[in-house]
Amino acid sequence: MQDFSAKNLINKMEETISLEKQKKAKSEKIKFTPYQVSVIVLLALTQFSVVLDFMVMSPLGDMLMKSMSLSPTQFGLVVSAYGISAGASGLLTAGFADKFDRKKLLQFFYVGFILGTLFCGLATNYPMLIAARIVTGIFGGVIGSISMAIVADIFPLQQRGRVMGFMQMGFGASQVLGIPISLYIANAWDWEAPFLMIVGFATIILMAITFKLKPVIQHLDMKNDRNALHHLWHTIKQPHYRAGFLATALLSLGGFMMMPWGSAFAINNLHVSQDQLPLLFMVGGVSTLFIMPMVGKLSDKMDKYNLFAIASLWLIAVVLVYTNLSVVPLWVVMIFNVLMMIGIMSRMIPSMALVTALPEMYDRGAFMSINSSLQQIAGGLAAGVGGLIVVQKDKLSPLEHYNTVGVVVCVLSIIGIYSVYRVSKIIKNKLATKAN
Repeated sequence: MQDFSAKNLINKMEETISLEKQKKAKSEKIKFTPYQVSVIVLLALTQFSVVLDFMVMSPLGDMLMKSMSLSPTQFGLVVSAYGISAGASGLLTAGFADKFDRKKLLQFFYVGFILGTLFCGLATNYPMLIAARIVTGIFGGVIGSISMAIVADIFPLQQRGRVMGFMQMGFGASQVLGIPISLYIANAWDWEAPFLMIVGFATIILMAITFKLKPVIQHLDMKNDRNALHHLWHTIKQPHYRAGFLATALLSLGGFMMMPWGSAFAINNLHVSQDQLPLLFMVGGVSTLFIMPMVGKLSDKMDKYNLFAIASLWLIAVVLVYTNLSVVPLWVVMIFNVLMMIGIMSRMIPSMALVTALPEMYDRGAFMSINSSLQQIAGGLAAGVGGLIVVQKDKLSPLEHYNTVGVVVCVLSIIGIYSVYRVSKIIKNKLATKAN
């Protein structure tokens, strides 16, 4: 009897030790290696430069509209030009995205992005600015999808929430550092200066990518004899892929419809001054730097869809109040900007983590390119539609119908909750099938 008890005790101890080893192994698996950390830093900096190039259009919006005497509709077309050209470029390159080393693709399109941004800084009139934004969009719009494909190749699903969190810090960093600095030098040297600053910064990043990033060629081991157009069509016709495309497009429609008019609304409706504008964006950016890593970790711990749904309802409430504000103190505007940033980014991280889990490895490049294309096209169309809704009688008049844009954004957010639910359900079924 004693021998039996001893054996049971020994077995229990061995089971405990085995479980501890498994937990330790699991913990070690989800830790980032030094190279993975360097990849995250490089991709985050790349995202920072591309996001800054696009995001700076919003804070520079009021300055640009007054400098070039642009109407809201014309400025909306400037923003749309980038999005639509980026989307078209992504669709054209989607079929080829899985045929090459992802590092080389990133280098090629990043060089084109730098040249396009340089042309923006040299533009002297409205047609030149439109043309420059088209060139920038053709190259810059593909970089995000290439980066997401690299993330999906290098990092397992259990890590991607944190990776997305760190990469999305580029969004916050663009607000903490990029946009305030851009506005400062724009106030000192005019609106062209921020674009020239981005060119210099992006050139340094390009050199770092060239020397630090290893070739990303694992997907090339997956034999795929389909030609580019066939590969593109194969990816589009997958029903579960289309669910991800729809979810991404809906999120973009809502986000891009409000964003271009941010500075114009703050200045002309809420009476924020040009000197206060950098501080406004900096406060919002600092908040995202704190919240994004926490959201990334939370996204890996709880159900990603639940987090997305909660963030969507949060955003709806904030948007409805913010777009109906009149003149209020600066600190009130700051609080609402922080609340809005939390809602936007807390939706983006879990939704993107879910969407990146949809494609198989041999389809990832094409999937990410198409997904990014639809995101850009939807954003471009949203900015154009927003420009048709928003009205400004003259350069100094308040924006009218901005609250109407807010209502449209809320309706799209509600539809987006259902759309992302479909994606989450597909992922859960996929994981359950693999487990069996």
